[in-house]
Amino acid sequence: MGYQVRRKSKLQQLKTHESTALSLHKKPAAFIFDLDGTLVDSEWMGLEVLHEMACALGAPWQLGDMHAQFGGKPMAHCAAELAKLLTPHQRPFDEVLFVKQLRANMAARFRKNLKEIPGAKVLLQALEELQIPFAIGTNGPREKAELTLGITGLRDLMGERLFCAPEVGSFKPDPALFMHVAAALDCDPEHCAVVEDSLPGLLAGLAAGMQVFSLHGRQGLPAEVAQHVHFIDSLSQLHAWLPSTPLTNASL
Repeated sequence: MGYQVRRKSKLQQLKTHESTALSLHKKPAAFIFDLDGTLVDSEWMGLEVLHEMACALGAPWQLGDMHAQFGGKPMAHCAAELAKLLTPHQRPFDEVLFVKQLRANMAARFRKNLKEIPGAKVLLQALEELQIPFAIGTNGPREKAELTLGITGLRDLMGERLFCAPEVGSFKPDPALFMHVAAALDCDPEHCAVVEDSLPGLLAGLAAGMQVFSLHGRQGLPAEVAQHVHFIDSLSQLHAWLPSTPLTNASL
């Protein structure tokens, strides 16, 4: 698959960034967060909706495999993969219409049950109080991000610091989205930390030469990735990586 080819190229870049990505004893000067599955608990909820719609069309996908297959990937990619499974005699499949309906169904599900990832609001408030720059870099469209942040009460904390791949023109695992966010935060990539829950995001952060914290467990990750990231079980663990007093320009 094309994704696997891209993944190999990202893994080859890891050795170039070992001095920065492995400097896990340095407290980051800025944080870049993924959104779905990192700050808001929408990743599995959205994948459940995708699974339901795909199965209705006859796809043999298993719910337990959905995150490994599609976690962190654009919905257009998911629709394209589904199209490959449909035989010519099945109903006509309009990928654009499918994605539109998928997003509508996801939004309805989010409005009913979506919550923040535990500790998200407290962490963002701590970063704000300590004057540590932070932002979101998501593969999702702005409409979805605005909805999920609004539902979970996190939108006001982000201000203008919401960066969406469709607008930037680069999707993870390409590192360009995170590089764009780092520039907007006026922080060198090597001093930035990325917080992610999916393989495409982890690859993007490492390829950008950033310190990477993974909410994704070690299981299911390539060894070349696992050895370069710092695993955390919850967002609350990131408080140990924050300074005790607000950052000043002299301390950066």
